[in-house]
Amino acid sequence: MTSAPRCQVLLFDLGGVIVELSGLPRWAAWTGDRFSEEEIWERWLRSPAVRTFESGRCTAEDFASRMVAEFELPIGPEEFLTAFSDWPTGTYSGALELLQRLRAGPHQLACFSNTNAVHWPRFLEEMELRHHFDEHFASHELGMLKPDVEAFLEVARRLGCAPEAILFLDDNRLNVEGARRAGLRAERVSGVGGARDCLRLLGFFGEEG
Repeated sequence: MTSAPRCQVLLFDLGGVIVELSGLPRWAAWTGDRFSEEEIWERWLRSPAVRTFESGRCTAEDFASRMVAEFELPIGPEEFLTAFSDWPTGTYSGALELLQRLRAGPHQLACFSNTNAVHWPRFLEEMELRHHFDEHFASHELGMLKPDVEAFLEVARRLGCAPEAILFLDDNRLNVEGARRAGLRAERVSGVGGARDCLRLLGFFGEEG
């Protein structure tokens, strides 16, 4: 990991970096523990049902029915949707404090999340993330998703800066690779501790950070 170029925007993924998610164990149980964590997330990002829902092109009820059919889950759509609604459990300990500290810096603070009409209101209001970022980008409102290059380029356009002036932090390998293909500086991190360590190494604050 080398020193960061001049950064105008710090762009955060939410789930797995700022927001803790609880869905993985349940998903593994539903699918019979046939896949590793990496494989589960890759299948999720490539799923037609997920991409349709998280680009804002179907209802939550339609999404649930599609997911049960696509992945041959041993539950009904209503049970799936109830469980899915609770997957984000809250922000990681120390996440809001980190964001508050970063907002005092010279760069913009923004988030870009593959999300949906079920989870997004919880992120903004219940978890108070509306107040901790200068700009918010949700895939279902944008109509585009990570890891697509076009999605990152659209976010850069709306931020009003060159892609290379953005540092993007995400816990998913495919999303980081997509951001890099779009010209962003991107690093893979896990949780708020991983984000803090990465930013420290890149010189955003001192050892006490």
